[in-house]
Amino acid sequence: MAAGYNPTVRRRRLGVELRRLRENAGLTGEEAAERMSWSGSKLSRIERGQVATNSDDVRDLLELYEVKDDGLRQTLVMLARESRRRGWWHVYGDIMPERFEVYLGLEPEASTLRFYQAQIVPGLLQTQDYARALLESHPTPVEPREIERRTELRIRRQEILAREDPPDVWVILDEAVLHRPIGGPEVMANQLRHLSDLGRKTHITLQVLPFDRGSHSGLNGSFDILEFAESDVYAPRLVHLENLTSSLYIEKAKEVRFYTMAFDHLRTAALHPVETRGLLTELEEQFRSRKAKEEDE
Repeated sequence: MAAGYNPTVRRRRLGVELRRLRENAGLTGEEAAERMSWSGSKLSRIERGQVATNSDDVRDLLELYEVKDDGLRQTLVMLARESRRRGWWHVYGDIMPERFEVYLGLEPEASTLRFYQAQIVPGLLQTQDYARALLESHPTPVEPREIERRTELRIRRQEILAREDPPDVWVILDEAVLHRPIGGPEVMANQLRHLSDLGRKTHITLQVLPFDRGSHSGLNGSFDILEFAESDVYAPRLVHLENLTSSLYIEKAKEVRFYTMAFDHLRTAALHPVETRGLLTELEEQFRSRKAKEEDE
């Protein structure tokens, strides 16, 4: 999907630029919202790219911020119009949290994706059975049909890996991820085989951080780093953090550099990709042996 047709990316680009213009005008978010007769939450959601806004509101903000550059004004109004288009994922809106819609819009536009995962295989690399098993463990009861639709959504995301211009993907998994038998031994064995196959692709680098490395820079939790080719209107790199109920996007350059350094330390400590594939094969065989033993009992 081209960047120009991704509504979430357009909303984010617009929001970051509007926030920059507000700060240049010397206004706080509360002051600007009051001048617009808006709630503070409305302006905040626009600046964070969480909601679409119309071109009239953007024009009014540009007047408030005393923006005189006609080219910039035209660009931002166009961004507002395009941000109201729907992405392919809108058909899953009934089963998808709003916070995840933002991520779905950003992920396919990234030129580089970096994942450090301490608990589970990242969604882009999950098999269908592994994804389904994770969704079935949701803390609140979920209807089987909803689980299947959520699984379908997760697998459809993976189409970006087969594009003619796929992103460069670098994944570091804590060794614990490989030992946790999500879905049982057969599902896990197939997942490990899938990881090994993906790790052979030229645009995917997969490493495992073994237990014996001891203390490391990822002990505070999992994180994703998304890097974008364009940098004219919005920050070229951001960090994504997620928990059960919310997502956080970090864009401040100093904080992003901290996570980037942490990732560099992790990949230095992790096994080489070839060693990683050897470990994946070894653990796959163990899970298949466990499955065979269960069948014999």
